[in-house]
Amino acid sequence: MKFLSLSRIAALAAVLVSAISFNARALDIEGVTLAPTVKVGGKELKLNGAGVRTKFVVKVYVLGLYLPEKKDTTEGVLESQGPRRFSLTMLREISGDDFGQAFMSGITANTDKAERSKYVNQLSKFGEAFVTVGSMNKGDNLTADWVPGTGMVMNLNGKPVGEPLPDEGFYNAVLKIWLGEKAVDSNLKPRLLGKT
Repeated sequence: MKFLSLSRIAALAAVLVSAISFNARALDIEGVTLAPTVKVGGKELKLNGAGVRTKFVVKVYVLGLYLPEKKDTTEGVLESQGPRRFSLTMLREISGDDFGQAFMSGITANTDKAERSKYVNQLSKFGEAFVTVGSMNKGDNLTADWVPGTGMVMNLNGKPVGEPLPDEGFYNAVLKIWLGEKAVDSNLKPRLLGKT
């Protein structure tokens, strides 16, 4: 049986530490820095994936998805237990009305009528939140957290937006905007799932 020399053990340890620190680094996309981990509901979440939402050729926002454990399928993300977060940072200005309309269109495209009918009140409150916000400016950051026992909690630049929306199914319906069968950006979906 061979034993590793001290120098070999030290070299292996250095490689391991280097690999760990590489995985724990922040990610920079279009000048937006996404932390490798965040705390939501008292739990640490890991950056599952991130990318840029483009519409035609215009870069609209950077989106990051945080989960308790890495998932590489839509089903895995939607079935994920515990808190979750998506973080959206604007790359251009857009009115609250247009932003809200884009969210509603994405939800409509990726849910059926029966599913939407379950969330009528939450859809209404969700839409109102964007109207209250007014325009979204370049650099503005919107986070939407799923916090078990509380609901979907939104913050714009660290300040609460609207009231918590209690249904996890509704939070999943929002995530389907980017992860559903008719995702708004086919290039962003695999990035959120950590596939590219």
